Amino acid sequence: MKRILTQHTIRSDRIPEKLRLAVASDLHSSEYRDVLDEFARCDAILVPGDLVDRHRRDNRLALRFLQEVPEIAPVFFSIGNHENKYRYREMFLEAVGKSRVTLLRDESCLFRGIRIGGLSSRRQGPPDTNFLDRFEKESGFRLLMCHHPEVYREYVRGRAIDFTVCGHAHGGQIQLFGRGLYAPGQGLFPRLTYGIHDEGRMMVSRGMTNGAKPRIPRINNPCELIILTLEHENGGKTE
Repeated sequence: MKRILTQHTIRSDRIPEKLRLAVASDLHSSEYRDVLDEFARCDAILVPGDLVDRHRRDNRLALRFLQEVPEIAPVFFSIGNHENKYRYREMFLEAVGKSRVTLLRDESCLFRGIRIGGLSSRRQGPPDTNFLDRFEKESGFRLLMCHHPEVYREYVRGRAIDFTVCGHAHGGQIQLFGRGLYAPGQGLFPRLTYGIHDEGRMMVSRGMTNGAKPRIPRINNPCELIILTLEHENGGKTE
């Protein structure tokens, strides 16, 4: 499996110190040990959904991730559609609760001066907009994990949330002239498949892997681990 390393930097006067964050989206209970060295160079790891794969009969790699990776760096995890639809959902979330992973289910926490939130995937209907109302009123730099780019477009864009990390689109599966062919929730020729959007306020990951049952193979579209650097506008700590 080809996996590239993508780096982005976000600057704000509300970021008190430089942070290096790994964004490991859409792992789908696949192998991750090839990126442990990168994880070790990060201050924290963000998992914006689909750590498990609901189509797999064996999700032991996801369970191993829960135990192994928080020993390397703090892990913050939000719910994706695969966790939400997983047959053994409650059993898996119980394992998350027993691990050192911080599960953010429509809630937020403070980490080294920034506020990290997790907006949970829903089977149907809108996300928890009450959480979004609360989150955008929190002080400091607000970073949101929102698995679905289409949910960001409809419910998050325009709010007082500094930066949002998404996944789910798998890079559009097949890339033609820089555009994806298909993404769940967006249909054919989706606009939000990878990279930075909305004038630097949102980022979409291509995903760490393709999942157990891809309907469309990846072409011109490698899997990726994203390294997201947050720093103050002057490039250093605030005084």
